[in-house]
Amino acid sequence: ERHHLKKTTRTEPGGQDPYLLLLVKLYRFLARRTGSDFNKAVLKRLCMSRTSRPPVSISSIVRQAKGKSENTIVVVVGTITDDKRILDLPKLRVVALRVTHALRERILNAGGEVLTFDQLAVQRPTGSNTMLLRGPRKARTAYKYFGAAGGPGDHSRAFNRSRGRKFEEALGRRKSRGYKVK
Repeated sequence: ERHHLKKTTRTEPGGQDPYLLLLVKLYRFLARRTGSDFNKAVLKRLCMSRTSRPPVSISSIVRQAKGKSENTIVVVVGTITDDKRILDLPKLRVVALRVTHALRERILNAGGEVLTFDQLAVQRPTGSNTMLLRGPRKARTAYKYFGAAGGPGDHSRAFNRSRGRKFEEALGRRKSRGYKVK
């Protein structure tokens, strides 16, 4: 057993964005004074790196918000992006660090509302009747390269220059060169 384990969770955001630093100050106060798990979760996510705050598509928000009441506020500590495949957008109330320009227009035209985190703190100080969502962290292209490469049945992407007749046609590509991956 190791003793004196250092806490590895961030307590401050990495960057110097003054607005983000103010939000951290606000949610640190709310987490301490309200004791709400929602505020603690938001504070923790505000301090996360950008790769740990992946974007959320509006299509997944619409899917999750189905059947919820109209007063439910969807909260995303990160970016919400548009999805052109969703043709008719329902009335939504969303809070995010950033909402893409086209999506902001669509939400407002549908009669919805786009709030900031400080407005949320005034309206719902304990996070009651909210829905906290986050995006798929492992959707980044970098994750496709992770894992042991070269063995039969592996799915990690190769760092090769290109695909085709002239590139990487040895081990695992032909029966005559060790083995052939199906």
